[in-house]
Amino acid sequence: MLKNYFKTAFRSITKNKMHAALNITGLSAGMAVTLLIGIWINDELSFDKYHQNYNSIAQVMQNQTFSGEVGTQPTIPMPLGEELRTTYGREFKKVVMSSGTGKHLIASGDKHFVNTGNYMQADAPSLFSLKMLSGSGNGLKDLHSILLSHSVATAIFGDKDPINKLVKFDDTVSLKVTGVYEDLPVNTTLNDLQFIVPWELQGAAVKNNIQNWNNNGWKIYVQMADGVDINKASAKIKDSKYNKSDNAEKKFNPVIFLYPMNKWHLYAEFKGGVNVGGRIQYVWLFGIIGLFVLLLACINFMNLATAKSEKRAKEVGIRKAIGSRRQQLILQFFSESLLMAFMAFMLSFLLVILLLPLFNDVAGANMSLPFLNPLFWVAGLGFTLVAGLIAGSYPAFYLSSFQPVKVLKGTYKTGRLATVPRKVLVVLQFTVSIAIIISTIVVFRQVQFAKNRHVGYNREGLITVETLTPNIHAQFGAFHNDLIKTGAVSGVAWSTTPVTESWNSQSNFDWLGRDKTGTQNFATIGISKEYGKTIGWQFVDGRDYRSETGGADGFCFVINEAAAKMLGFKNPIGETVHWYGFNFHIIGIVRDMVMNSPFSPVQPTIFFMNPGQMNVLNIRMAPGTSVQGSLKKIAQVYAQYNPGQPFEYKFADDEYARKFDVEERVGKLAGFFAVLAIFISCLGIFGMASFIAEQRVKEIGVRKVLGASVFNLWQLLSTDFVVLVFISLLIASPLAFYFMHKWLLNYEYRSNISWWIFAIAGIGSLLVAILTVSFQAIKAATVNPVKSLREA
Repeated sequence: MLKNYFKTAFRSITKNKMHAALNITGLSAGMAVTLLIGIWINDELSFDKYHQNYNSIAQVMQNQTFSGEVGTQPTIPMPLGEELRTTYGREFKKVVMSSGTGKHLIASGDKHFVNTGNYMQADAPSLFSLKMLSGSGNGLKDLHSILLSHSVATAIFGDKDPINKLVKFDDTVSLKVTGVYEDLPVNTTLNDLQFIVPWELQGAAVKNNIQNWNNNGWKIYVQMADGVDINKASAKIKDSKYNKSDNAEKKFNPVIFLYPMNKWHLYAEFKGGVNVGGRIQYVWLFGIIGLFVLLLACINFMNLATAKSEKRAKEVGIRKAIGSRRQQLILQFFSESLLMAFMAFMLSFLLVILLLPLFNDVAGANMSLPFLNPLFWVAGLGFTLVAGLIAGSYPAFYLSSFQPVKVLKGTYKTGRLATVPRKVLVVLQFTVSIAIIISTIVVFRQVQFAKNRHVGYNREGLITVETLTPNIHAQFGAFHNDLIKTGAVSGVAWSTTPVTESWNSQSNFDWLGRDKTGTQNFATIGISKEYGKTIGWQFVDGRDYRSETGGADGFCFVINEAAAKMLGFKNPIGETVHWYGFNFHIIGIVRDMVMNSPFSPVQPTIFFMNPGQMNVLNIRMAPGTSVQGSLKKIAQVYAQYNPGQPFEYKFADDEYARKFDVEERVGKLAGFFAVLAIFISCLGIFGMASFIAEQRVKEIGVRKVLGASVFNLWQLLSTDFVVLVFISLLIASPLAFYFMHKWLLNYEYRSNISWWIFAIAGIGSLLVAILTVSFQAIKAATVNPVKSLREA
């Protein structure tokens, strides 16, 4: 019986090739989008599940109050680790101290590499369930050991066994390779963990901070004890820092909490000390878009199937007259939709294979089709079955309801009301498409709005180089002069952070008139004298530094506009600020520099002359010089003074552009889906226009005989679709405005939603719809009326 259903369905498909092609193309496009989004969502939801202890690992974090606002930070004071082990030991199976992930120099013989990794305590490999390929994770118990990722070990030693081989770390100490672990996947938070060295190797940093509750410069990872509820444990340790801190630290009201690994990736945003989501909003957003695009494809199927109702009516009448029951007809129509859905799935599979590299590039991911996973095929076939049933449901129940007597007598007419469901479906299609278009424009406008923000310095021709050895610092004068002599460089200066970031902040400042009841936090950036000239900052008041740290300006501050506002001085120039027991005088105020998120207010920042070693070189290439030529000259001088470290640089404008990656990816993905949504919708109205032209062929012929022009006939056939798209615009506009307004509220520095966005989306959709319908309308209008009336 089923065989006959599918045989008949196949015959029907081959008989109506254009109808089938439109349906299969539309369904396959919708399925391809849904498959791509499904693969991406699976990749997002599987983030960090590489670690066996995924559900029991957490990071210790804290909330602190600055200037009346609660901020969340992942770094904590070093003694908290031992406090958790001793006082709250029953709650945890493992407590591991870690530094932040940083760049370090690893060398062997004449090979030198800059890799990223951490100082960690010995239980780290076990806590993160690193897969050891050789050696042992316990090797970290040896102070002079190092664990390498497989890729780093291969780069250094090739095919040779690296175990017990020596490497030079940061050009200062020799370490023995005691283990090699499998590279962590891209979809893990710690994927850039290319090496681990013993915690104690930090030396003085550990000794000087082991009892320092005021230095929040470290990280703690924990594994929960069996049966311990992470929320209850988090509540128990919330005052663990506060109880040990001095009064100066207590005024920030530190609250410790546990942040589980299963939230690290998707729930990474905090506001006011509360987790407010993160990438999970995009998982929901694109999941909904995927379902809507698939729904659009299913709507196409319904529309095209019911549009053929008069052609299929006679077939239904004959089948019923010779004894077919309605249930059998329903099964027949479902078999057609399922067969086309299966064909569409096979085509969508090919589309996904072709589009996946492009999709990976746009999404910034490294996804692949899980061919060997049985669940993928089960889900794919189940998804095809559901799509086929949804697409075939309305046609099956609608067409099978025809009365055979009326159909065979020729008295059956679909009537004007029969087109209402199809029009509703067209409106739904274009409502979704227009809403996605509006959302895409809003996203790109928000990105452009932030890109146009004045950054307060000159990014053009500015590069930063992180030095990992003291070599250049010890000979900076000669290094500076040799660079200038090349003619490729106009300025060189040190700083403690790159110009596109702010790594340090402090609150231990005091000044006349400070609000003693509040806590004020400032970003602090150590610099050398030439820093301002090199980066091109802009003064609104006062002057730049004129001497080095040992001169008259050694105890002077340059502050930004946000810091001047926080200090509250009527005229800050010449005022005194107390810091670490010394008096510093404010000599200059510069325009706010966007160093962190371009979507947030600029942080109050204090620049000071740093007498110690700094590791970020800021180099300004001379205007009018070749970039590649200048870089080559800089690299030559750099190699003379720091031969042990490869010359690796970053352009300031590239680093600034990376701050927009997430938003730009969202915009590109939304734009990609918007194009597909419009394409699917246009396939639907193209098919509907062709069937309407067929149904009205006699009317068109009569009108032409009576003198109607091609334009009159085009207008006749197009007007209904224009009205439907206009109704879609009226529905989509308030919906898109509501959701995009909520999205924009995530950004403190944001654009508004202008009226022209809706106008562009509406006019664009109308033009696309009119062009799509026009092909069929003009084709029908130019047919010889004699032929039309003869065949009607």
